[in-house]
Amino acid sequence: MRLQRLFYLSLGILCISSCAVTKKVQRQEISFDEGIKKINHVVVIYMENHSFDNLYGEFKGANGIANVKKGDFLQVDENGKAYQYLPEIPRNNSFPTNLPNQFFNIDQYVPFDKATPDVTHRFYHNQLQINGGKMDKFALYNDSKGLAMGYYNTEKLPLYPFAKDYTLCDNFFQSVFGGSYLNHIYMISAAVPVWPNAPSSMVAKLDANGKMIKDGVVTPDGYAINHVLSRNKPYPVKSDTSKLLPSQTMPTIGDRLTEKNVSWAWYSEGWDDAVAERKNNFAYNHEPFLYFANFEEGKEGRKHMKDQNDFVKAAKEGTLPSVSFVKPGGGNDEHPGSSAVYSSEQLAVNLINAVLEGPNAKDALVILTYDEFGGFFDHVNPPIIDRWGPGSRIPAIVIGPFAKRGVVDHTQYETVSILSLIEQRWGIEPLADRDRKANPFRNALVFK
Repeated sequence: MRLQRLFYLSLGILCISSCAVTKKVQRQEISFDEGIKKINHVVVIYMENHSFDNLYGEFKGANGIANVKKGDFLQVDENGKAYQYLPEIPRNNSFPTNLPNQFFNIDQYVPFDKATPDVTHRFYHNQLQINGGKMDKFALYNDSKGLAMGYYNTEKLPLYPFAKDYTLCDNFFQSVFGGSYLNHIYMISAAVPVWPNAPSSMVAKLDANGKMIKDGVVTPDGYAINHVLSRNKPYPVKSDTSKLLPSQTMPTIGDRLTEKNVSWAWYSEGWDDAVAERKNNFAYNHEPFLYFANFEEGKEGRKHMKDQNDFVKAAKEGTLPSVSFVKPGGGNDEHPGSSAVYSSEQLAVNLINAVLEGPNAKDALVILTYDEFGGFFDHVNPPIIDRWGPGSRIPAIVIGPFAKRGVVDHTQYETVSILSLIEQRWGIEPLADRDRKANPFRNALVFK
């Protein structure tokens, strides 16, 4: 009898031990390449025009303004001489005329529920501001002068809790120099639009060293690099179509997803109104698929272009496609000059919560980032990859059940890391060398 009791006791110990091992195995991390298959919904929320230091320079544990020594990155004039004070900020009397030549907090002069003036963010200007890595000509090559050196109180931002609770990437760069139009197109195609026979008045002029003499929409060798609208409707009424970019034909991530029968959509605020030619806040230069022949009126690809309201509905109903791009409209996208930081980020919070509180939350990954730096200073010198970029460092927050919690990820990423992630997840051939080599957020995600 005693032996029998010992036998059953041993079985119980073995069972407990076995269960513990099983439980441990269940909690072990699995590889990125295997775990990424658990993601069934990628949601990209694309905000506007802020550098990393401008929004998250005060974030604890991040490479922010606390890492900048006093006297570093003094802004200089055209002769290379440091300004005594930052150049006076035009078109706004809220700022002092004697701001010290260093970072300054914007909130103390213009609350973040009010819009500031816009700041210069163009292809050649971005490179001139970076100045070969000296990062000292942001105020010089800027219509808003000293405003380029301003930053916001990080902890007051409506998106701050997401950055704190999930993964904030502090080494993420806009893939190409310059502004919104080009970064949007590059984000979906890893390519720069071409316009070989552009009107001569729109072509930039450079000196023998490649420095800008006259700014323009198109490079001397025919690449459309600065703000221009598409010749495909919708475009603003009474537009001069001769100055609108002809349809592009290089492949996009939308084409690749369609070929793989993977569901996707680009959701824009104001899309339905723009198509119906009603009053709207649709940002025509923020609609990248609109620039491509496969998404012209009457083409099959057009069905993937939808209104932001359709995204909110799908998120709440649990009918999100596999890949969603979400683009807030003018006045709500955080773009300086037209949008306030606070109200724009509140909208972004609502978009994120629509996913996290919806039926698709369990296998969704949300990436919130910005199209470009907006002309604001950032102290980190971008890496050099090719003639197009990367440009300045911008914020990116990775959110959802697969994002690491409470982490600052110092890994180098860029905008087309988003493409790389989508391609890795659905077995899609990369569009170009840049997305092929971009890190697909390997160190921001964890799978168990």
